[in-house]
Amino acid sequence: MVAGNNLFYPIVGFVSCVAFIYLSFGDLWVDIHGQTEQKLSFVERNGTHFMLDGRIFYINGWNSYWFMDHAVKSYSKPRIKQMLQAGAKMGLTVCRTWAFNDGDYNALQISPGQFDEQVFRALDYVIAEAKQQRVRLLLAIVNNLQAYGGKTQYVKWAWEEGLGLSASNDSFFYDPSIRRYFKHYVKTVLTRKNTITGIEYRDDPTIFGWELINEPRCITDASGDTLQEWIEEMSSFVKAIDKKHLLTVGLEGFYGPKSPKKSSQNPEFWAADLGTDFIRNSMPSTIDFASVHIYPDHWTHVQDLEYKLNFVSRWMRSHIEDGDKELKKPVMFTEFGLSSQNKGFDPAQRDRFYKIVFDIIYKSAKMKGSGAGSLPWQFFVGGMEEFNDEFGIVPWERPSTYKLIIEQSCRLARIGGAFPWQSEYIKKLCSH
Repeated sequence: MVAGNNLFYPIVGFVSCVAFIYLSFGDLWVDIHGQTEQKLSFVERNGTHFMLDGRIFYINGWNSYWFMDHAVKSYSKPRIKQMLQAGAKMGLTVCRTWAFNDGDYNALQISPGQFDEQVFRALDYVIAEAKQQRVRLLLAIVNNLQAYGGKTQYVKWAWEEGLGLSASNDSFFYDPSIRRYFKHYVKTVLTRKNTITGIEYRDDPTIFGWELINEPRCITDASGDTLQEWIEEMSSFVKAIDKKHLLTVGLEGFYGPKSPKKSSQNPEFWAADLGTDFIRNSMPSTIDFASVHIYPDHWTHVQDLEYKLNFVSRWMRSHIEDGDKELKKPVMFTEFGLSSQNKGFDPAQRDRFYKIVFDIIYKSAKMKGSGAGSLPWQFFVGGMEEFNDEFGIVPWERPSTYKLIIEQSCRLARIGGAFPWQSEYIKKLCSH
């Protein structure tokens, strides 16, 4: 025996004592230090509801698109943990962020099929840190806009290689070479093995779900057929690789030229001619939930605040009605914001805007409707002013806004929307 000279029994006694302490108080110890090894469940869908561990799951979350980009460099990396901790402290449960950067500064995809491992490790860190901070991620995998490369970069790559059918950005949706580029990208991301957790992305329940493309538009085909074909093909491709995660398109929510709502609900006439249609695009069985954005400042020429706020109410109720009656799927408002560049802007106006959004989600949740949650655009931490835009805020710098956000977390939690792993914290948070 290794332990001789009468040391065996004292050693056994000591080990037994340590084991007893761990078994009795270990859960408390790891919970205090934020390292609970609780097995997570995937968020699922049942009809018009998100479900988690058999309970309807309503979402109060936010957007911080910049996570992966800022996780690349050591000086900016701490911002990710700081923002995730702050979100969790507000009872927020889902953060939407970019899982793409194509051919730009800190590019994840340098060229078609070529990836920067340092940037991929930054995305690994974002996912691992989100798990530590009790927050799930909605990950977008390409941009319709030019920021961070987007479909413009894919078209440029095909054109430079002599493979492109057209220099139009919309060829992203129909060019066979570009479709091949994108599918390779999707497969690479979904099957990526996280270097920190050892879990493939497609097997990680920290990821709430995937978004095909941020704010797709295909103005060269106003009928919507081109975009619809792309959605059906790419959503089927994603589901063939990853059947565990939820999937959405990433729509702004405009009604198309054949929709009976195009005149009554769209912000202005042009919105029906962008090659999108909310109901048609969200209908495929491979799409699990509908996504909608809310930007009255950019969508209407009317400057009157009351007009804009009334539009927000109509817009949200219309899409929740679609989820309830047409789609039979959850509807999530994945971006919304009020511009600080409006003439006579006052932060109190933004509070009114947030409250309208939160109230409509809450009322839908109380009625067990399809309004599943909302994600403001966008949240930052202090010292990031140069990365801000006209919609971004540091929530805790304005107490009234901070209070609104926490109250929404608590209201939804009381209907049953809290994560099991957050329940005790939310009870304490909301008891005040």
